[in-house]
Amino acid sequence: MNFRIARLRFIVVFFALAALTTAHAQTVITTDNPPNTAATQAKHYVVLVSLDGFRYDYPAKFGTPHLLALGAAGASAPEGMLPSYPSLTFPNHITLVTGLYPEHHGIVANSFRDPSRPAGPAAPDGKAGSKDVYVYTQSERNGDGTWYTGTPLWVLAEQQGMRAACVFWPGSEAEIQGKRPSYYLKFDNTLDNHKRIDQVIDWLQLPPDQRPHFITLYYYDVDHFAHKHTPDSPETRDAVHNMDDLIGELHTRLDALHLPIDLVVLADHGMATVEPPPIILTDYSPLKNINTVGQLLYAATDADAQTAYEDFRKHPSPKFTAYRRADLPAHLHINENARIGDPVIVANGPYRIYPRTRGGESDPGEHGYDPTRFPDMKAIFFAAGPDIKPGIKLPTFENINVYPFLAKLLDLNAPNVDGVLDVLAPALSNSNRPARIGRDVSAPIITHSVAPTFTKEERQRNGLKVGDVMVRLWVDREGNPTHIQLVRGLGNVLDDKALEAVSHYKFKPALQNGKPVVVELNIAVNFQIN
Repeated sequence: MNFRIARLRFIVVFFALAALTTAHAQTVITTDNPPNTAATQAKHYVVLVSLDGFRYDYPAKFGTPHLLALGAAGASAPEGMLPSYPSLTFPNHITLVTGLYPEHHGIVANSFRDPSRPAGPAAPDGKAGSKDVYVYTQSERNGDGTWYTGTPLWVLAEQQGMRAACVFWPGSEAEIQGKRPSYYLKFDNTLDNHKRIDQVIDWLQLPPDQRPHFITLYYYDVDHFAHKHTPDSPETRDAVHNMDDLIGELHTRLDALHLPIDLVVLADHGMATVEPPPIILTDYSPLKNINTVGQLLYAATDADAQTAYEDFRKHPSPKFTAYRRADLPAHLHINENARIGDPVIVANGPYRIYPRTRGGESDPGEHGYDPTRFPDMKAIFFAAGPDIKPGIKLPTFENINVYPFLAKLLDLNAPNVDGVLDVLAPALSNSNRPARIGRDVSAPIITHSVAPTFTKEERQRNGLKVGDVMVRLWVDREGNPTHIQLVRGLGNVLDDKALEAVSHYKFKPALQNGKPVVVELNIAVNFQIN
């Protein structure tokens, strides 16, 4: 339901706040983003933790009392969360924070080539010297925002007046859409695991206008040991127990802050034990006029791609299937992006694939396979907090659906993405979801409104704009506005002025069967020039 308040006539001024990144001597990099808006300061918090490579069955297999307790207190996916294909670290971490399949957010592998980019100085196949090659381990590539499509959650938060912070996350060091998180760290895996938690707690103890409401935290230990020793090894078991203890520590310390924090713990993918021997693609095709990055193939021409494809078809192997990119199975969601190469090789089992030669000793644990065919690729998902129902066991779901869920917890207005909120909506606490104004639910009535105020300097500046600022809010059972967010703005100071004014409104609560209920509504604040 929309409400239009009386027209407010003001001389208004447009100004921009530049987001400048300042490098400090300290580990934490602080970006000169605006402080939290007044509306944001009333919203809840989300701490998102990634345990890289934490397979969905590890909690039951090895025993993780803290994670299982988190699931009992909130929601979990006992049969696992499906990563996107390929089930690799960078593609799936970006999927989790954009809600997009890799073909749409652009990070289609840990390393890959973009045929649309100029290569720059010549470099051997797949080497970082090529400007058209993304290499996940190199900051000049992973910190370049032009490689990324979509709106990461920290960017979405900053765009909507909410501060965000990252203790590591793929892509978090890049400026994307002109934004970086207010606080972030350059990736340094030597940083002590407990100090990472210390940093999260320190951020949550900042003054309300500076305090981040969305925070990421990343650990790679389980992935590392499962790669080196297999997912069934004692080393992996010990790493799982260590991570579980850290989650217990984090959860306890978050509770001690007495803030409304939703804790979400998940993984990017699982892990499988590799079956030897490896696949060498030149045993099936000479790969003439084809460059490679990892196992991805980039033909010089479409005719070269077709020739290689026909070679693979003439010499089939049960261990893999070759496709022209356009003919890839639809469920992989990877055929729309040329960065994946052409032809494309899809493994039919946990096999290593090398285009031309085997490169030395390889680890016995691996991932990247089709998660719909290989359950070992599935990842954990746990969430608990004031906005999560207790004891919810979710069926297996795709990780594209995490983004709209997190945006809802943060009360952010999310863009349209590949994921949808409906998938994880059953985990949301009903007590925190508004009733619909309609037949048996009356609309709230404004009993006190506040006009936006302007300083003398603001009134005297040029750059005038007029029109509506549409604000969405909930009205609680006491008639107070909560969950205030911008729906449609004028793109200037008026947006914040409208949000600030609405935050001071008072209402006669909405009623359902004579009892006050929480409802959601829109209010249009209209500005005109005298």
